[in-house]
Amino acid sequence: MNLAIFHLAFPVGDIAQAKIFYAEGLGCEIGRESATSVIMNLGGHQLVAHLSPEPLTPQRSVYPRHFGLIFTNEADWEALLRRSQQHGLTFYQSPKERFVGLPLEHRTFFLADPFHNLLEFKFYRHAAAIFGEVDYTQVGDPR
Repeated sequence: MNLAIFHLAFPVGDIAQAKIFYAEGLGCEIGRESATSVIMNLGGHQLVAHLSPEPLTPQRSVYPRHFGLIFTNEADWEALLRRSQQHGLTFYQSPKERFVGLPLEHRTFFLADPFHNLLEFKFYRHAAAIFGEVDYTQVGDPR
Protein backbone atom coordinates (compact mmCIF):
# COMPACT_ATOMS: atom_id res chain seq x y z
CA MET A 1 0.00 0.00 0.00
CA ASN A 2 1.24 3.49 -0.76
CA LEU A 3 1.44 5.99 2.06
CA ALA A 4 -2.04 6.85 3.26
CA ILE A 5 -2.90 9.92 5.31
CA PHE A 6 -5.15 9.42 8.30
CA HIS A 7 -8.21 11.68 8.68
CA LEU A 8 -9.97 12.36 11.97
CA ALA A 9 -12.96 14.65 12.55
CA PHE A 10 -13.83 15.60 16.13
CA PRO A 11 -16.07 18.04 18.01
CA VAL A 12 -15.04 21.39 19.48
CA GLY A 13 -16.96 24.16 21.16
CA ASP A 14 -15.05 27.13 19.70
CA ILE A 15 -12.99 27.29 16.49
CA ALA A 16 -10.69 30.11 17.67
CA GLN A 17 -9.91 28.27 20.90
CA ALA A 18 -9.26 25.05 18.95
CA LYS A 19 -6.76 26.89 16.75
CA ILE A 20 -4.94 28.19 19.82
CA PHE A 21 -4.60 24.70 21.33
CA TYR A 22 -3.78 22.81 18.13
CA ALA A 23 -1.77 25.39 16.18
CA GLU A 24 -0.06 27.48 18.84
CA GLY A 25 0.12 24.71 21.44
CA LEU A 26 0.83 21.55 19.44
CA GLY A 27 2.25 23.23 16.34
CA CYS A 28 -0.35 22.01 13.84
CA GLU A 29 -0.45 23.82 10.50
CA ILE A 30 -3.84 25.41 9.84
CA GLY A 31 -5.49 24.69 6.49
CA ARG A 32 -8.92 25.62 5.22
CA GLU A 33 -11.48 26.90 7.66
CA SER A 34 -15.02 28.11 7.83
CA ALA A 35 -17.16 29.52 10.62
CA THR A 36 -17.93 25.95 11.76
CA SER A 37 -14.78 23.93 11.05
CA VAL A 38 -11.02 24.06 10.59
CA ILE A 39 -8.62 21.62 8.92
CA MET A 40 -5.24 21.08 10.61
CA ASN A 41 -2.10 19.09 9.89
CA LEU A 42 -0.92 16.95 12.82
CA GLY A 43 2.22 15.08 11.86
CA GLY A 44 1.14 14.81 8.24
CA HIS A 45 -2.39 13.69 9.08
CA GLN A 46 -5.62 15.61 8.62
CA LEU A 47 -7.56 16.70 11.68
CA VAL A 48 -10.87 18.46 11.20
CA ALA A 49 -12.36 20.27 14.17
CA HIS A 50 -16.11 20.72 13.75
CA LEU A 51 -18.14 23.09 15.88
CA SER A 52 -20.57 20.99 17.91
CA PRO A 53 -24.04 22.18 18.85
CA GLU A 54 -24.09 19.46 21.55
CA PRO A 55 -22.58 20.06 24.99
CA LEU A 56 -19.10 18.54 25.21
CA THR A 57 -18.49 16.58 28.39
CA PRO A 58 -15.37 14.91 29.73
CA GLN A 59 -14.83 11.17 29.63
CA ARG A 60 -14.25 9.28 32.87
CA SER A 61 -10.90 7.94 31.64
CA VAL A 62 -8.76 7.75 28.52
CA TYR A 63 -10.84 4.78 27.40
CA PRO A 64 -12.43 4.25 25.06
CA ARG A 65 -11.83 7.40 22.98
CA HIS A 66 -8.57 9.22 22.35
CA PHE A 67 -6.23 9.89 19.43
CA GLY A 68 -2.66 11.01 18.85
CA LEU A 69 0.68 10.15 17.31
CA ILE A 70 3.27 7.42 17.70
CA PHE A 71 6.74 8.84 17.22
CA THR A 72 9.47 6.73 15.64
CA ASN A 73 12.17 9.03 17.03
CA GLU A 74 12.37 9.54 20.79
CA ALA A 75 13.81 13.04 20.39
CA ASP A 76 10.67 14.09 18.49
CA TRP A 77 8.48 12.71 21.31
CA GLU A 78 10.56 14.63 23.85
CA ALA A 79 10.34 17.82 21.75
CA LEU A 80 6.53 17.65 21.70
CA LEU A 81 6.52 16.97 25.44
CA ARG A 82 8.65 20.10 26.04
CA ARG A 83 6.49 22.16 23.69
CA SER A 84 3.33 21.03 25.48
CA GLN A 85 4.84 21.98 28.84
CA GLN A 86 6.12 25.35 27.58
CA HIS A 87 2.70 26.24 26.13
CA GLY A 88 0.91 25.27 29.33
CA LEU A 89 -1.23 22.59 27.71
CA THR A 90 -3.38 20.50 30.05
CA PHE A 91 -1.92 17.10 30.82
CA TYR A 92 -4.61 14.49 31.38
CA GLN A 93 -1.86 12.00 32.30
CA SER A 94 1.72 13.02 32.96
CA PRO A 95 4.54 11.42 30.99
CA LYS A 96 5.22 7.87 32.06
CA GLU A 97 6.69 4.58 30.89
CA ARG A 98 4.51 1.54 30.33
CA PHE A 99 5.49 -2.13 30.27
CA VAL A 100 9.10 -1.46 31.29
CA GLY A 101 11.38 -4.37 30.44
CA LEU A 102 8.95 -5.94 27.97
CA PRO A 103 9.06 -5.71 24.17
CA LEU A 104 5.95 -3.48 24.56
CA GLU A 105 7.85 -0.82 26.53
CA HIS A 106 6.91 2.71 25.57
CA ARG A 107 6.78 6.30 26.79
CA THR A 108 3.44 8.08 26.76
CA PHE A 109 1.57 11.18 27.85
CA PHE A 110 -2.00 12.36 27.41
CA LEU A 111 -3.24 15.88 26.80
CA ALA A 112 -6.79 17.19 27.07
CA ASP A 113 -7.88 19.89 24.65
CA PRO A 114 -10.27 22.62 25.86
CA PHE A 115 -13.22 20.51 24.65
CA HIS A 116 -12.38 17.29 26.55
CA ASN A 117 -10.86 15.51 23.54
CA LEU A 118 -7.96 13.37 24.75
CA LEU A 119 -4.72 13.04 22.82
CA GLU A 120 -2.00 10.47 23.43
CA PHE A 121 1.59 10.71 22.24
CA LYS A 122 3.83 7.63 22.34
CA PHE A 123 7.33 6.42 21.62
CA TYR A 124 7.95 2.65 21.56
CA ARG A 125 11.41 1.33 22.49
CA HIS A 126 10.89 -1.50 19.99
CA ALA A 127 9.10 -0.62 16.75
CA ALA A 128 7.77 -4.20 16.45
CA ALA A 129 5.36 -3.43 19.32
CA ILE A 130 3.48 -0.81 17.30
CA PHE A 131 1.55 -3.45 15.35
CA GLY A 132 3.13 -6.71 16.42
CA GLU A 133 4.21 -8.63 19.52
CA VAL A 134 0.98 -10.59 19.26
CA ASP A 135 2.07 -13.06 21.96
CA TYR A 136 1.41 -10.28 24.49
CA THR A 137 -2.10 -9.25 25.47
CA GLN A 138 -1.39 -5.96 27.23
CA VAL A 139 -3.00 -2.92 25.61
CA GLY A 140 -2.97 0.32 27.58
CA ASP A 141 -3.46 0.58 31.32
CA PRO A 142 -5.57 -1.87 33.32
CA ARG A 143 -9.15 -0.67 33.66
